[in-house]
Amino acid sequence: MDTLTLIHTAAGNVAAFGKLLDEIAPDIPVQHVVDNSLIAEARARGISPGLNRRVANAILNASDSGARTILCTCSSIGPCAEVARPLTDRPVLRVDAPMAEEAVSRGKKIVVAATLQSTLGPTMDILQAAADAKGATVDLIELLCSDAWESFERGDTEAYEQKIAAELERAGADADLIVLAQASMAGAAQRSQGLTTPILTSPESGLKAAIESYRSASPQA
Repeated sequence: MDTLTLIHTAAGNVAAFGKLLDEIAPDIPVQHVVDNSLIAEARARGISPGLNRRVANAILNASDSGARTILCTCSSIGPCAEVARPLTDRPVLRVDAPMAEEAVSRGKKIVVAATLQSTLGPTMDILQAAADAKGATVDLIELLCSDAWESFERGDTEAYEQKIAAELERAGADADLIVLAQASMAGAAQRSQGLTTPILTSPESGLKAAIESYRSASPQA
């Protein structure tokens, strides 16, 4: 199949990433793999050996099914993708890695916003790792918008984004920039009209990195 395979933990991200891919690289064949039980397990148990194994199996299955490049679109299971990376010769990318690198290059005081507690830890870790790699000092400030997640689970995207935007406007004014930890949060950036602080999101930068990897990687035999 020789696809760019995206591994999601929320079905709602399929349309968002599909739309982006149509705009940026419509010539690339894409396969979407959705398993929302992975995010449920991450919320319940964190990054456990069992979750590492399940994510690794999903990545290996994608590789065996013809993926040329694999993109994990969920920050909560991003560390599991890193564990799986050495197990395949296919590139395995985290959607939030390019965003983290840009964030630590642009600011020191960074608000890290998420709607799930399970996402905050992995995102804080990847930001700190990016800062350490650059020899930069950063002040990472957690912002948990937990009230919004229920709206997302109901499929009410408008309410989800509005609740996040309200939290960002309340907490982000004094920061150098804001990082939205989950790909599903990206639309909230457009709703934060009263906020001048830059807001970074992961879908576009993460997908562009995956497209670059796809184009440079060897086709599947």
